[in-house]
Amino acid sequence: MARMTPSEAFVETMVANGVTDIFGIMGSAFMDAMDIFAPAGIRLIPVVHEQGAAHMADGYARATGRHGVCIGQNGPGISNCVTAIAAAYWAHTPVVMITPETGSIGQGLGGFQEANQLPMFQEFVKYQGHVNNPARMAEYTGRCFDRAMSEIGPTQLNIPRDFFYGDIDVEIPQPMRLDRGPGGESVLQEAADLLATAKNPVIVSGGGVVMADGMDECVALAERLACPVVNSYQHNDSFPASHDQWCGPLGYQGSKAGMKLISRADVVLALGSRLGPFGTLPQHGMDYWPKDAQIIQVDADHKMLGLVKKISVGICGDAKAAAVDLLGRLQGRELACDATRDARLQEIASEKADWEKELDEWIHERDDYSLDMIEEAKNESGNWLHPRQVLRELEKAMPKDVMVSTDIGNINSVAHSYLRFERPRSFFAPMSFGNCGYALPTMIGAKCAAPERPAIAYAGDGAWAMSMTEIMTSVRHDIPVTAVVFHNRQWGAEKKNQVDFYNRRFVAGELENESFAEIAKAMGAQGIQVDQLEDVGPALEKAIDMQMNEGKTCVIEIMCTRELGDPFRRDALAKPIRHLEKYKDYV
Repeated sequence: MARMTPSEAFVETMVANGVTDIFGIMGSAFMDAMDIFAPAGIRLIPVVHEQGAAHMADGYARATGRHGVCIGQNGPGISNCVTAIAAAYWAHTPVVMITPETGSIGQGLGGFQEANQLPMFQEFVKYQGHVNNPARMAEYTGRCFDRAMSEIGPTQLNIPRDFFYGDIDVEIPQPMRLDRGPGGESVLQEAADLLATAKNPVIVSGGGVVMADGMDECVALAERLACPVVNSYQHNDSFPASHDQWCGPLGYQGSKAGMKLISRADVVLALGSRLGPFGTLPQHGMDYWPKDAQIIQVDADHKMLGLVKKISVGICGDAKAAAVDLLGRLQGRELACDATRDARLQEIASEKADWEKELDEWIHERDDYSLDMIEEAKNESGNWLHPRQVLRELEKAMPKDVMVSTDIGNINSVAHSYLRFERPRSFFAPMSFGNCGYALPTMIGAKCAAPERPAIAYAGDGAWAMSMTEIMTSVRHDIPVTAVVFHNRQWGAEKKNQVDFYNRRFVAGELENESFAEIAKAMGAQGIQVDQLEDVGPALEKAIDMQMNEGKTCVIEIMCTRELGDPFRRDALAKPIRHLEKYKDYV
C-alpha cells in the first residue's frame, strides 16, 4: 500500500495498463489528473470534437490490439462521445471511455453541465465502473481496463469530479488478461469430423481472426482444406488478398466470386464471425447463403453462437487457438475434400478471374437513374469521374502495408470490392452501427498507434463534412494522414432509396459544397483536386509521399458523377401507400 491522491492512483493504474496516449478535450472535471499525465508518460491528444476522440481511440485500439482511451468534460463533452462508443461496441473494440461527472455533493441539483452519464452509455459498453468512493479509484480503473479486454468491447469509467482529490492508501492493481483457449473438447472434435467429411468446405474469416492475430493459422487451416476463404463483412484484412484461396468479402457490395463459391458449400466454417445479418444479406441479385450447408461457428462470445444463422456446431473459443486445434485434428486424416482438391482450386481461380474481369469492365453503374446522371454530367461544366473507375485506380496505387478506413455511404460501400490487404489490423469501418463521420478520426487514431504505416481515409462529401475539422487535429499534433473525399454533391445511399421507392422525389438529398481541397489548405493541410482519371493514382502516390516523408496531411478531392450503387436498405423499405387525398400523387 502506498499513500497517494486518487488522481495519482488513477494515472498510475493507467500506466500499469500501458497507456501512453489519450484522446479528448481538456476540462476542469479531470484537470487534477491531467496535470500529471506528462510526467507519467501519457500524452493527451486534444481533438476538435469529442466524437472524434472516441473514434480515434477506436482506431488506436484496432491498430494495436491494446486499449484505446478517450476522455472529456462532464455533461456535454461526454455525451458527444456516445455515437462513437456505439461504433466501437459493434466493432468489438477495447476502448475505455473515461467519464468524469458532476461532483458527488451536487448530484441531482441540476447544476452546471450535470447529466446522468451511466444510462446514456449502458447499451453500448460491456461494463460500467462507477467510482463510489475515492479509495476505490484504482480498483475501478483497473477493472474497466481488464473488462475491456476480457469482454472484447468498450467499457465506461465514471468518476465524480470531486473524487480526484484527497489522500488514500492504495495498491495499484496489475492487469489481468485472459488466456483464451480453442473451445470445448467435444465440439472441437465434432467440428473436425464434420470438416473431414466435407466435400466442398468454405471458410468465413471474420474479425475474430484479426483480433486474435490468427491470420497465419487461418491460412494454414485453409491450405489443408484447399478451400475458398471469404472475408466476413468489413473485415477485408482477415485473410491475405494475394493468397490463391482468397475470394473477397461477403455482404453489401462484396465479391461475386466469394458469394458464388460459398453458395455451393456443404460445410461452412465461420471462424471468428458472428455472421451478422447485414454481412450475409443477398447482393448482386444472389441470395447466396447456402441453405443446406452444415455451419460450424467459432466465436469468443458464446451469446453469438447460432444467434443469426442456424448452426450445426458452436465453438466458444479464440479464433486463432481454434484454427490451430482444428488443423491438428485434421493432420494425418484422409479428408473427403482431398479427392477434389485440384478441381476446387481451379474453380476458385476461375471465379476470381471472372469477377476481376467484371470489375475491370464495370466502368459505371448501369441502372436508369445512374445513366441519366452520367448523361447530365456530360452537359455540366467540368469533368466528373465514374466512382468505380476511381476506386480501381486507387486500388492500383495503394502502397504496401497500408491502413484504410471507410466511412458510411454509397461510394465507400462500393469500395469494399476494391480494398485488398495482406496483413491484419489494416481495414477500419464503422461496422453495423453505420455512423457518418467515422473514417477520418478513426484513421488519425490508427496512425497515432502505427506511425510507420501509410494511413488513408475514404469518405463521401456528406459524411466528410461531419468530421473534416479533425484535419486540424492531424495538423496540430503531427499525425499525418491522407484523406480521399468523393465529391458527388449528394447523400448518395439515402438518395438511392428515393430513386427506387419514392419516384425520384428528392428531399434533403442534394449537397452543394465548396472545394474540400481548398478547405483543407485553410486548415493547414495539403489539398489536391482531381477531375481526370489518369491523375487519380499519381495524386494518391503524391499524398502518401508527403505523409510518409514530409509528415504532411493531404486531402484528395475527387470530383465524381452522381451515379449510385445498389441500395442497401431493401430489408426496411417498401413502395409507399397513401390514403389521404392530398397525398394521392405521392406514390
